[in-house]
Amino acid sequence: MEAMEIKREYYLQKLVGRMHNGLVKIVTGIRRCGKSYLLFKLFKDYLLCHGVPEDHVIEAKLDLFPNKKLRNPQVFIDYVQSRLKDKGNYFVIVDEVQMMGEFESVLNYLVSLGNLDVYVSGSNSKFLSSDVITEFRGRGDEIRVHPLSFSEFMQEYDGDAAKGWLEYCTYGGLPFILSIKDPFDKVEYLRQLFDAVYLRDIKERRKIRDPGTLDSLADVLASCIGSLINPPRLERTFKSALGKDISVNTIENYLSSFEDAFLISKAKRYDIKGRKYIGTPYKYYFEDVGLRNVRINMSQFEQTHIMENILYNELRLRGYCVDVGNIQKRFRDGAGKMGARQLEVDFIASKGNRRAYIQSAFSIPDEEKMIQEKRPLMEIGDSFRKIIVTKDSTLPMYDEDGIIFVNLFDFLLNKEPSLL
Repeated sequence: MEAMEIKREYYLQKLVGRMHNGLVKIVTGIRRCGKSYLLFKLFKDYLLCHGVPEDHVIEAKLDLFPNKKLRNPQVFIDYVQSRLKDKGNYFVIVDEVQMMGEFESVLNYLVSLGNLDVYVSGSNSKFLSSDVITEFRGRGDEIRVHPLSFSEFMQEYDGDAAKGWLEYCTYGGLPFILSIKDPFDKVEYLRQLFDAVYLRDIKERRKIRDPGTLDSLADVLASCIGSLINPPRLERTFKSALGKDISVNTIENYLSSFEDAFLISKAKRYDIKGRKYIGTPYKYYFEDVGLRNVRINMSQFEQTHIMENILYNELRLRGYCVDVGNIQKRFRDGAGKMGARQLEVDFIASKGNRRAYIQSAFSIPDEEKMIQEKRPLMEIGDSFRKIIVTKDSTLPMYDEDGIIFVNLFDFLLNKEPSLL
């Protein structure tokens, strides 16, 4: 069987664009999302194909037993320096770098030599995004890697987009999933990852005293993707449903631990008219919908919420800051009294001075649903693009109100990149 190779061109170009910038390139992301493959296969192949001699690429996978001695800082420095045969540019690629003592100082030293370009990745238990800022003292350049996007998934999926969508919605985009054929084996792989890798990482790193509550919180989050959540509400849920008295502070710490482990991401609410962030409650989305599904035993397969989660991930992968839009609509009731209702825009996607308002609508079966989806967008009143992504649309089109309707697959497969 021919080996599967997913190009991951988006991330490869990020690495290429940062070559020789004087910083340590730090590849982060959830375990099993393809960080090592990106560095040791795709990036190395790129270097060799563009004229870099193979002996100018210095590799070290510190989790492998034969490389155990390289975990010693001085031994590692001596090893790298022993490989330098001339004054040309060398590339140092290190995996599981957190297994080396004082790795921040070691890598900063190597970069200071001038002709070494350094690229590293590490595990989530000790090498998290929130640590990068402090550990490298401003000398680190983070490149965040996500599980496969739908477009990357379809590079190797043997089937059409409609069939691939159902598979992707069910089992997600962790690369190894594509090599597993049996559905039961896919579920078991995801379940073992969640329990034996991700949750164990969190429990060990955070020294969790009540692992049962952490597990329960993971279940609640998996059941509520796209719903507004705040710690006080979760505190009440634990007390009423589970009979547990869990403090708001503990819940906040556990939510933070899930974010640090890249399992979930938080979307803040933004008052579009008032031009300010509202604060709690927030929305939480899973980094991979397959992991979300297996956490609730594949029992809540609502394509509307899953599609919303996937669109959120897609926008973040494309480099957008993503918020949830909120608009206060004032009205006068039948008795002449003034009132207000809150309208929600699924996503505000921002990058520099660019912005788009996006509604996720799996299906728009009738006029009533159409009005419901358009109403928040119609209330915004600025000139930024307003987009409804739906499976029902066949071709990108503007309606009479200037709202763009885009087919879900066209959007995810990036056939209309100019829309944003």
